[in-house]
Amino acid sequence: MSVYSVQAPSRRCSATDRELHEGEKIVSVLLEENGQFVRKDYAENAWKGAPEGAIAFWQSRIPTSKGTKRPTINDDMLMECLDRLADHVDPGQVRFRYVAALLLMRRRRLKFDEVTHLAGQDRMRLTCSKSGRKFDVIDPHLNESELESVQSEVFRILGWD
Repeated sequence: MSVYSVQAPSRRCSATDRELHEGEKIVSVLLEENGQFVRKDYAENAWKGAPEGAIAFWQSRIPTSKGTKRPTINDDMLMECLDRLADHVDPGQVRFRYVAALLLMRRRRLKFDEVTHLAGQDRMRLTCSKSGRKFDVIDPHLNESELESVQSEVFRILGWD
């Protein structure tokens, strides 16, 4: 099983190194650097656009210490991750994409069509409920504890924990 070594939101702007304050609007980006997922957070006024090679980016706020409301899952951002990781073969990225697809199925953004077998791999054939677009997602055959671990890591990387 792959272990992702991605830092949690740092509460520091990656462009200016300024501390980010509770409730402040930020833009976060998910990148791949040296085979690892890296999350970088930017103050809204320091954001100059997605860096080259960005897998996804999204806008949010630095959480406040008041309340523990669970953040809203951004389906469009998960779809973007699904697209950008389509051709990746690294086992960690294949697992990440698989869990993103499962989350999108659970949220009814993707519908299950069938399982196909290609080049020695099982693949889920999925259809986007909005666009009708088809996706083939490799099934890495995760056991329950691996699936929970990858899902927790996906949530942590994307700041949804």
